[in-house]
Amino acid sequence: METANVSSLVLGKASGRLLATGGEDCRVNIWAVSKPNCIMSLTGHTSPVECIQFNSSEERVVAGSQSGSLRLWDLEAAKILRTLMGHKASVCSLDFHPMGEYLASGSVDSNIKLWDVRRKGCVFRYKGHTQAVRCLAFSPDGKWLASASDDSTVKLWDLIAGKMITEFTSHTSAVNVVQFHPNEYLLASGSADRTVKLWDLEKFNMIGSSECETGVVRSILFNPDGSCLYSGSENTLRVYGWEPDRCFDVVHVGWGKVSDLAISNNQMIAVSYSQNNVSWYVVDLNRVKKSGSVIQGLIQDKPIPAPTSALGSTLRRNYERPTTSCTGQEMKQSSEADRRSPEGERRSPSSEDEKEDKESSAEITNPEDYKEIFQPRSAISRTPPKRTEPFAAPLEHSFSESVLEKPGPAVKIVTPVIDRAGQLKGPITSSTPVQRVEPTVIAAAPHPVAVVTTSVTSPSRPVVTTTKPKPSTGIILSTRNEPIGLNAGDFLSHARNAKASVMGDEEALAQIRKGHDTMCVMLTSRYKNLDTVRSVWASGDVKTSLDSAVSMNDLSIVVDVLNIINLKPSLWKLDLCTSILTQIEELLQSKYESYVQTGCISLKLILKRFWPLISDTLTAPPSVGVDITREERHQKCKACYKQLKNLSNVVKNRAEQVGRHGSTFKELQLLMAPLYY
Repeated sequence: METANVSSLVLGKASGRLLATGGEDCRVNIWAVSKPNCIMSLTGHTSPVECIQFNSSEERVVAGSQSGSLRLWDLEAAKILRTLMGHKASVCSLDFHPMGEYLASGSVDSNIKLWDVRRKGCVFRYKGHTQAVRCLAFSPDGKWLASASDDSTVKLWDLIAGKMITEFTSHTSAVNVVQFHPNEYLLASGSADRTVKLWDLEKFNMIGSSECETGVVRSILFNPDGSCLYSGSENTLRVYGWEPDRCFDVVHVGWGKVSDLAISNNQMIAVSYSQNNVSWYVVDLNRVKKSGSVIQGLIQDKPIPAPTSALGSTLRRNYERPTTSCTGQEMKQSSEADRRSPEGERRSPSSEDEKEDKESSAEITNPEDYKEIFQPRSAISRTPPKRTEPFAAPLEHSFSESVLEKPGPAVKIVTPVIDRAGQLKGPITSSTPVQRVEPTVIAAAPHPVAVVTTSVTSPSRPVVTTTKPKPSTGIILSTRNEPIGLNAGDFLSHARNAKASVMGDEEALAQIRKGHDTMCVMLTSRYKNLDTVRSVWASGDVKTSLDSAVSMNDLSIVVDVLNIINLKPSLWKLDLCTSILTQIEELLQSKYESYVQTGCISLKLILKRFWPLISDTLTAPPSVGVDITREERHQKCKACYKQLKNLSNVVKNRAEQVGRHGSTFKELQLLMAPLYY
């Protein structure tokens, strides 16, 4: 088996159980933490993957490459969603907006770009850093973006105003990581100068700074309740409080250069990598001090005033989280940002984009784990979800004084299989090589901290593929492995004796047709209708061929013709719109997924190509004299406008759905918004 070095990795913060790695083989591999086998391998990049990020629900993952391109995958559907181009150098930081279809990327070229995933383009570029942007983080309310750079600065950007709010310059070396407090107006940063600093986002000043740690600060993470801050440096986890500055605990863990941290079930999950090996670690936070007296010698000896609140922080403003994903103000700014987008980076879908997407794939290398973790979640849960079980604690041994024991035999760990919604699916027992790590006992900690560690090896070229699991929705999917409501075995008669007779082709076809005369008649009729449309199409008259398809009162024929026209948008004319919009209304309400998809694509093309013409024609002042061509165009535009108004109600109702279809209809709703002005 070929092997490739790991160049980046990230944990899913929602569950703490999902891991993505990027390598020099240009692949992104998805893992379940605690399982040694890769679940899914994502291809498409042509240069090493330098950074990765999950979205908040862990349904999507985006990866940035050394060449400056970004690729976004849908993990549930196991397919590529978007390819985004624009950076001129390696992408080294990524983050998803918490409440919308936006993501930010930072590059070695010192630029930060804000992308609209739905429209495949860069909507704004933030310039100000002078060196590589190493970390990006959106505020919990989605209004600000913080960036950390090799130029030793942390910058705060206002997304609505599109400009920098402030700059923090107290670090003396490259800033590696930055994170917002989950509730309060606080920002934390970790640097290569071996310090962690906290910043007040109301007064824009520094309120705390740690003493120098043992190594470069590579990861920081606030406790979910915001009571303390965890800092990961080389082989060490530290727990900090602020106002006043203090260190509650120090845990020595043999994780080397830790790459990412997550918290699940009051356990700290950490990951690190070396060459083609990835190691994960679990620290029981129940045994870690998160409040109380400080560890002596870790800060300067000086009187420590009592904390002003239970969490050791002053009363500070909290984030206001909007209930909707996008406010009108944000959308207005996005539109303005579109106009200011540099270098024509905001591109509409093109054949080049489609080609790039086709070259990307998602190979499912572990079907069982894939189905367990990426299950469709369309069914409504009638009971509160069960809490996931924590990772198993290490076996109790009488440890020696050494920090790290020699690796022993494989230890059996019972790990619950969970989906990303937190639903417990039942335990699966797996044997994985586990290193026993002896915790260092610190005077301030009454009990040793339990740490579990294991490692897995990155695969190189997995070749096993499978289809995605079928969602159990009320719509009939366009991609399925068997007919709906049919059993192929029922078509053939069963042999009376054990030895089945060998049938010829004609006999087999006759056997299959038996009892299905209606289906045969329908297929024969469809073939004749398509042949009629094809003969009209051959004359070069697209309008007439589409009218003939509509006159047959068979939506399947209309869908077949629209699929051809949609492949070449230049075939669309205003005449076609007046003929087909009524049919599109039926397609959007169909129970067949393929019909809905075709209708959405057609409506999107019509809106993008013809709405400016329709709007300008209807709002133009009346002409002087007789202009027959203008009058005809005005009548067609008026008819199209009336039909689009009817369609807007259908789109509005369907946009309330969740999942992939709801997202498509939300995009159509945005495109149809000018109808109401």
